[in-house]
Amino acid sequence: MASGRVTFFKAVSSVFELLPESVDRRVSKVAATAAGFWQLGARANLTTNVRHALTGPRRRPSTALVERVVNRGFASYGEYWAEGGKLPALDLDDIVSRFVISEGEEHLRAASARGKGVVIALPHVGSWEWGGAYLAHLGFPMTAVAEALDPPELFEHFRAKRHAIGLNIEPLDERAGTVLLQTLAAGGVVGLLCDRDIQGNGIPTQFFGETVSIPAGPATLALRTGATLLAAACYSGPGDGHHAVITGPIDAERQGKLREDVHRVTQLVANELEGLIRRAPEQWHVLQPRFDA
Repeated sequence: MASGRVTFFKAVSSVFELLPESVDRRVSKVAATAAGFWQLGARANLTTNVRHALTGPRRRPSTALVERVVNRGFASYGEYWAEGGKLPALDLDDIVSRFVISEGEEHLRAASARGKGVVIALPHVGSWEWGGAYLAHLGFPMTAVAEALDPPELFEHFRAKRHAIGLNIEPLDERAGTVLLQTLAAGGVVGLLCDRDIQGNGIPTQFFGETVSIPAGPATLALRTGATLLAAACYSGPGDGHHAVITGPIDAERQGKLREDVHRVTQLVANELEGLIRRAPEQWHVLQPRFDA
């Protein structure tokens, strides 16, 4: 059974790489949009998440608006998988010509120049793999952590594909922390997706008006190593292009006990993630529950 899954996913990956990109994207968007109408649990979760992202102090989104954004969200999720599958087959020149850091590249360069490493907190928005490929082109190859897949052969296939575009992917296991610390000690870049608490050991944080658990990894790494802590998101569009926004440095200086500092800095990270997600809530690809209601 496990070998069959690996064979299937490898075959799908090969198809994505061989077909014209416009076909990949169109088919994936249509399929994901359709799935959004029968995957009721995922739709309910995305609806709740989107409603929180659209709600503000003086703004209460209508049901019709939320539904439109949710539909676009499923289409965007399909596009994300199509683009991720196509990415290893694209020429570097093509990737570079279709990506721009629209805001904040100076923050990344200044942080790297310090020589203490860079931690980038990322939300599940757009296509972060495109951002990783572009950073490798700029000379800032990124090490990221991803949830391990079953069977392990499938994860290794995924890992090899990402390595080919300049991304180093480590499984989320007991060794990951050591690898990340080594990367930062060498002055490298670590990217951590942190709007979901996969391990269930995060920090209670105010996020879109509710208390949710946010992973402590970005704050902990920055506080322990002195690395510069940034937040960033890589958005799809306009057209078949992509663009990134990088925030200014998040204050990760030690002020007291480590535990208290981790709580404080994690809240600052959550604040930045909110702003990045609100720029394109239809590209926030979190189909798991994040809020109570």
